[in-house]
Amino acid sequence: MTLQSGGRFRAAELAERLAVSERTVLRDIEVLSGSGVPVYGVRGPGGGFELLDTFEQTVPTLPPGLAAGEGRLRRVRVRLSPAALQLALVNGSPAGWRRRSVAEPLVDRPDWIEGSFRFTSYETAVSQLAALGAEVEVLLPVELRHAMATIGQRIVDLHSDS
Repeated sequence: MTLQSGGRFRAAELAERLAVSERTVLRDIEVLSGSGVPVYGVRGPGGGFELLDTFEQTVPTLPPGLAAGEGRLRRVRVRLSPAALQLALVNGSPAGWRRRSVAEPLVDRPDWIEGSFRFTSYETAVSQLAALGAEVEVLLPVELRHAMATIGQRIVDLHSDS
């Protein structure tokens, strides 16, 4: 979404905006490129990463009650698999894990853990939680849960054979 806003961004700029490391940005650029998104790098002074200007993809709009920008979204309550928690803790992204000790385990997923992550913005939450794939379930806020469901449905639609 950041690249779709136009312009060229250095890895350091993207890392700061997304609250991740530069190494994570470079890995994400590689994944985007490998999945068919026309992102490319320009070397030298004034270089960075950008999308081809012919690339168009609809970016989900922000749900009511969630505004773009820093400081609006604080904690997101989630339920996740042990593998997703390990990945998040090793990568440091999402940050600020806090386990919820009173949560009852699910019958069909008894090893999943409920807790929360800290985010500075809606965009950061969406990108970092989407990176955990099907190993995370957003519980609250409801608007973010619906946004993640919409993203999941778009992925299903893209990968269906019909």
